[in-house]
This record gives sequence, C-alpha cells and structure tokens, in this order.
Amino acid sequence: MKLQTPHFPRSGKFSKLAATYAEDPQLSTISDDTPSVAESEVSSQVSSVDYGLDDDTKVEPRIPLQWVFKGLTVWIEYEEHDQDLTRAIDGASQFYGTERIPMAHSTAIYGMTHLSEEQAMAKLDLVSKAFPNGWPSTMDRPISVKQDIAIEGRPGQVCSIAWAELTLKSNDEHEAAIDKLFEIYGVPDHEQRTGPWTPHISLAYDNPEDSVLNLCDTISYVAQNPSLMQARRVKAVSLWNTEGKMADWKCLDRVSFF
Repeated sequence: MKLQTPHFPRSGKFSKLAATYAEDPQLSTISDDTPSVAESEVSSQVSSVDYGLDDDTKVEPRIPLQWVFKGLTVWIEYEEHDQDLTRAIDGASQFYGTERIPMAHSTAIYGMTHLSEEQAMAKLDLVSKAFPNGWPSTMDRPISVKQDIAIEGRPGQVCSIAWAELTLKSNDEHEAAIDKLFEIYGVPDHEQRTGPWTPHISLAYDNPEDSVLNLCDTISYVAQNPSLMQARRVKAVSLWNTEGKMADWKCLDRVSFF
C-alpha cells in the first residue's frame, strides 16, 4: 500500500504557532495561526485534504471498535460549513480503515438506563419547549486539536477507546442548557455530572490497542480545511440508543432548531 505523506510542519515553527494561537484566540485562520494541540504519551490524531491517499490506495480495514457502550445518549449536533465535518469523518475512516462515526456530535448525556426508548423519546417534546428559540449560544471556534486514549477505570474515563477530536469550549449559556437537559431527562443523582461540560467533536475512533490514529495527520488535515476551526450553531438535539458496539447505535429521534 502506498501512502502519500500529508504536509506537516515538523520543525519548531509549529510549536511557536501553537503557542501564538493559545495566547490569542481571536486569530481567524490556521494556515499561519495553528490551533493548540494536546497529545498524551499514548496519543495521536486525524487527516489531510484527501487524507494523503492515492486514488487507487486500498487500506486494510481495522478491527471494528470493540468497546460495548450502554444505554440511551443525548447528542448535540452542529451546522456544517459545506459538509466539512462529514467530509472529515468520512476521510478519516477511509484513510485509517477505521469504523466510521455515524455523525458529528458532542455528547450531552451518556448511557441513560433509567428510561425506556419510548419514555426518552417523549422527553424530546419537553426539549423543544425548553429551547423555543434554539440552542441559547453559538459554539465558539475550537480551542485545540487533540488525540488521546481513554482506559475505563481511570479518573473520568468510562470506556476504553482511542479518538481524535476538535476540542470545544463551554460557557455559562451552554452549561445552563446542559443542566436543563439533565433536568428534563431526570438523570439520577449518582449519574449527575461532577464538573463543567467538556464538549468536543470526534473525527475518528479506534481501539486503544496499537491505534493507528496519528496527530500529525490530523493537524495537517485541519490546517488544509480551515472551516473546521470556525464557530458553529447547534442545529439539533438528538436521542440515540448507544447500547452495544458502535455498529449497533441507532438514532431514535431529534429536535431540529433550523
């Protein structure tokens, strides 16, 4: 298999650009003003405009994501700029041979088991009434590009998975909206969140063992697709059954704001 190497600034220049971005979040492009990057000791990231693939390249499929998820989950969905999020997710899956994420999203509530599908779907009417003018705040531009690996049992980690993401930033209006969703869905006390919402948009998932996700690829892709670093409106709140592996996930219904 022949892979083209995505262009990536491997010198100290990149670190300087990342630091510049972190100091001045008003910078509007990432061709010269690169987003800050986080990477753990076991980490990496996503892709390039064409993900560096030749037209005739055949990538060997990875083993599908093996983690078994649970329950019913509420997602926040975002507007796209010329289908940029969908293209990024599709491209990452093709480039790495990983299982495709069903839709770009941020998780608001994960793994509810205290409601049936029918009960949870009925709650969406309350969601619509709670946000008659749509989600209360635009999601600002991403604050970083990140790849990491989570292992169940570590602090704050509820599954074992490798992923690449655009890291977003919450604000008071987002926090109040997430609180409202928890209230509507009657999330039990022992499953209440213990800190601020940490929204992100995942571009790729992989099994944590010998993950092929690579941070350099992701940075290169984002740099060549700068719309990924733009602010976005929240377009919908959706309800998913996430019981089982990712291939088993299904969307039950959604409340669309526009």
